[in-house]
Amino acid sequence: LLSYLSFPCRYFRWWYKKTRIEKKSAFIDLLCAVPLQQIYGCPLGGIGGGTITRGWRGEFCRWQLNPGIYHYETVIADQFTVCLRCKGQTVYQQVLSVERPSTLQGWNWGYCGHYAFYHALYPRAWMVYELPGQNVVLTCRQVSPVIPHDYKDSSLPVGVFIWEVENGRDEEVDVSIMFSLQNGTGTKEDRSGGHWNEPFAFEKEGERVAGVLLHHCTCVNPFTLAISAREKAGTGVTHLTAFNPAGSGREVWQDLLQDGRLDSPTGKSCPTEKGQVTAAAVCASCRVPAQGHRTLELALAWDMPRVHFGSKEKLHLRRYTRFFGSGGDAAPALSHHALTHYEEWERKIEAWQKPILENSQLPSWYKSALFNELYFMTDGGTIWVELPPDCCVEDLQGPEGAGLSHLLPVLREYGRFAYLEGQEYRMYNTYDVHFYASFALVMLWPKLQISLQYDIAVTVVNEDVQSRQYLMCGQTAQVKLKNVVPHDIGDPGDEPWQRVNAYLMHDTADWKDLNLKFVLQVYRDYYLTHDSLYLRDMWPVCQAVMESELKFDTDNDGLIENGGFADQTYDAWVVNGASAYCGGLWLAAVCMMCKMAEVLGDTEIRQKYTDILSKGKEAFERMLWNGKYYNYDSSGNDTSSSIMSDQCAGQWFLGACGLDQGEFEVFPKSHVVSALKTIFEKNVMSFAGGTMGAVNGMRPDGVPDTSSVQSNEVWIGVVYALAATMIQEGLVEEGFHTAEGCYRTVWERLGMAFQTPEAYREKKVYRSLAYMRPLSIWSMQLALERRAGRASAPVQPPQVPIHP
Repeated sequence: LLSYLSFPCRYFRWWYKKTRIEKKSAFIDLLCAVPLQQIYGCPLGGIGGGTITRGWRGEFCRWQLNPGIYHYETVIADQFTVCLRCKGQTVYQQVLSVERPSTLQGWNWGYCGHYAFYHALYPRAWMVYELPGQNVVLTCRQVSPVIPHDYKDSSLPVGVFIWEVENGRDEEVDVSIMFSLQNGTGTKEDRSGGHWNEPFAFEKEGERVAGVLLHHCTCVNPFTLAISAREKAGTGVTHLTAFNPAGSGREVWQDLLQDGRLDSPTGKSCPTEKGQVTAAAVCASCRVPAQGHRTLELALAWDMPRVHFGSKEKLHLRRYTRFFGSGGDAAPALSHHALTHYEEWERKIEAWQKPILENSQLPSWYKSALFNELYFMTDGGTIWVELPPDCCVEDLQGPEGAGLSHLLPVLREYGRFAYLEGQEYRMYNTYDVHFYASFALVMLWPKLQISLQYDIAVTVVNEDVQSRQYLMCGQTAQVKLKNVVPHDIGDPGDEPWQRVNAYLMHDTADWKDLNLKFVLQVYRDYYLTHDSLYLRDMWPVCQAVMESELKFDTDNDGLIENGGFADQTYDAWVVNGASAYCGGLWLAAVCMMCKMAEVLGDTEIRQKYTDILSKGKEAFERMLWNGKYYNYDSSGNDTSSSIMSDQCAGQWFLGACGLDQGEFEVFPKSHVVSALKTIFEKNVMSFAGGTMGAVNGMRPDGVPDTSSVQSNEVWIGVVYALAATMIQEGLVEEGFHTAEGCYRTVWERLGMAFQTPEAYREKKVYRSLAYMRPLSIWSMQLALERRAGRASAPVQPPQVPIHP
């Protein structure tokens, strides 16, 4: 106890050394949280190539180009400006921004927000400008290539802006849209010197785009930004290669004002001096007939093909380099591809989203939540890299070898994928949390889930014998044990994949949920993908981690016990003895071991786990069922009878895999339904008037459990998983009501659009903005699809012999 009480001092000493002496970022910074800014909109970019987020007022305000590293800077020069001309005279010229900055004062700022509207349905967004007094309406449609089951274009670091111009006048009007961009991301690096711009044009298959390249020449991870527009009949494209965004900008403004065009100088700009910043602009122009409609198409691309993480030890090539090369000269081709393929992307996006959007039985808030929470797939510090061409199996599997016969083919074909636990929790592929979020990956990009699982499997069989002190308990232990699932695959500030377990709070070798979550995902992935090669490869790894887990069944009753500390994903909520959460996950994993053994024809292992399951089910019911729900744990202490919202997590996964009935029914159906109804009555309806989702822990008398900093929090990702479980069990109305509370709280009342946190409390306290776990909302969609398809029995995955 004394060791835990001294955690604040221990953490501060570690934090000071890390951030002030080593000048590095903390994996979790408890002292300098990212401040809440209620400004964010839909991010730009595909998966793993970096992201640039635009706010709902049109600003460019959140940057993640270096993998896993965020800059929260609004760059005021990054703007769209409209120019309207009638009969050869400019009648209206306006920056489409409500801001009134201290720089670029030669521009006409302060657009009236009453005449602008924002809508987002990821990966698209719409900004509508009803130009006051002009009888002209502009609609900017923003599109990123985030397309399910697409492993090429979905990797591209691009965004397209399609400007629809509606002329309500009785005379024609010339319309120009100018896109200006600073060379950089708004950080001090923008003034480091050596940055330069140059115009470009790229033509292929009769299609031509033109614009400006902004070369950002840093020592580590240099990149090129590209702003461009599509040339076509009736559309002219002009540019300004360089201007000073820290000045008045008057020369830019007058250039556009004069004729609705930019001067289009030839040649490169001079490299900036130290302390200088530079920017560029591109302008697309067309004539719109009276009462007519025209379209202007512009794009933003960024090319940072070769990346180093913080340690700078290894060079990584991003996924898109497979298609566009790694020479750092791909921005013109990326821009051309984006402007000539976005219509195809939109057709695919609409085909994917339309059945859900047109389903009148689904509430509108759910449709918004389902698609908009997907922002984290790209904007979760996400990195998607190629395997080096000279990489061999030994390089990946380490000295021990994992015997994963399809490891190399999978990673060669689909690369390596990683995303952060959260923008503030800098650990890649945090596995206890990915367990919840993985539904989005396996349903939409299943090959990335398979790749991620192979990476985890490799780490399971290897160990890191170095020792370190853990901050919560103060004890020293080995970084990574063999045959144990890691907590994460590393910190972007270090060398992910090479050095795992960046998490320093607890020694997670003693956590009870990580191994189980691996087994549960393996069968769930197989059930949804029918990938028998994957199942056969993962089977020995599943056996190894379950064998490792068996040591936690200290009394040989078929049920594991928790160790009297916070030894699972609720890493500040102590649990002792048999528990509803870990015990339920254990029984679900044992059940899936039986099922996998049956599929693979492994009768010996099937019998072993069938016997364990029989004993464990009896122990679980005897020790935890109280007639209405499963107790938090069996310790008998003051809070062991708390109602945990996540007590049915094992049943959630079983139901998602069709293992919730017949011979594979683990938890009595009547008990599951009773527990869910109790959670709805107590954790949902007795908390905040039933309007904020489900609190993690509730006492039987209807008062939140305050025994831990986490027990009286609402975890949005857990609530979406709970809602999915309710839907699976026929409590559809209750499930939607439960999840709606989280959506309304986060996206409406707290203004946390596109930065959904891990947790909040009733009194508007929140924790860890932009978090992975809420991607679990896709398990609600799976539950709904399974219910809809129950009339026609679901297809069972095939039997797979162990030896082909």
